[in-house]
Amino acid sequence: MNPLKTTGWLAENINKVKLLDATWHLPNSDRNAFQEYENGHIENSIFFDLDKNSNQNVSLPHMLPKKDEWEKIVSSLGIKNSDHIVIYDNSDVLSASRCWFSFIYFGHDYNLVSVLDGGLKKWNLENRTLTSKKKKLTRTNYKASTKNEMVVDFKQIENNIIKKDFCLVDARGVKRFKGLEEEPRKNLKKGNIKGSKNLPFSKIINPENNTFKKKEELKKIFLNHDINFNEKLAFSCGSGITACVLGLASSIINNKLPVIYDGSWAEYGLK
Repeated sequence: MNPLKTTGWLAENINKVKLLDATWHLPNSDRNAFQEYENGHIENSIFFDLDKNSNQNVSLPHMLPKKDEWEKIVSSLGIKNSDHIVIYDNSDVLSASRCWFSFIYFGHDYNLVSVLDGGLKKWNLENRTLTSKKKKLTRTNYKASTKNEMVVDFKQIENNIIKKDFCLVDARGVKRFKGLEEEPRKNLKKGNIKGSKNLPFSKIINPENNTFKKKEELKKIFLNHDINFNEKLAFSCGSGITACVLGLASSIINNKLPVIYDGSWAEYGLK
């Protein structure tokens, strides 16, 4: 069970998959993901806007939409239930993992959703070609289902502080976790959820090319942060993006579907 595909594999199979560019940047980054996509993307890729393709009826950022909304979103992208989807990004927060999580949550075959290991960074390092041409889309009739066990909400997080049913792992940087620096979103208090453990998502990534570290190394990193990958885990972060990076890493380690606190600190930090 490995959700990653290499750049070499993608280059050979680029016409056999549906390719999504799910680049997303932090609000304070002063970068425009869609403009970057327009300037140059991997051939055949379709832009997937994590903000727009989310629940528009809540104030929290990029929360999972309702099932019927997801069906409309994916149908408009020309994706069928039988398609093998490969997702990449050009983001410091590895946002492709969030898109990967969403497709699995909404019932797409786990073996048919992959993340491009290293993303656009590695693709560019290898001097592979980019294009500004957009792929023509033909609407489909995508059908979704929901795996509700892959998400925990605020009430479950609160109950878990007392019951300790699962280990909550926070993917934010150490300083944010400890409340030593301001949150990038306004009106959020600083700190962390009582009883949670901290594993900054950057620890599991090779910085030179944005690839994930190998399975055995990932196991060591989890254990070094006092996280038993054989027990029940749930992942949190600032707004549900980098939690999915840890979720993907945990899937590589233990062959289980990840569990994400969808509201994350964007919700909990308001309370």
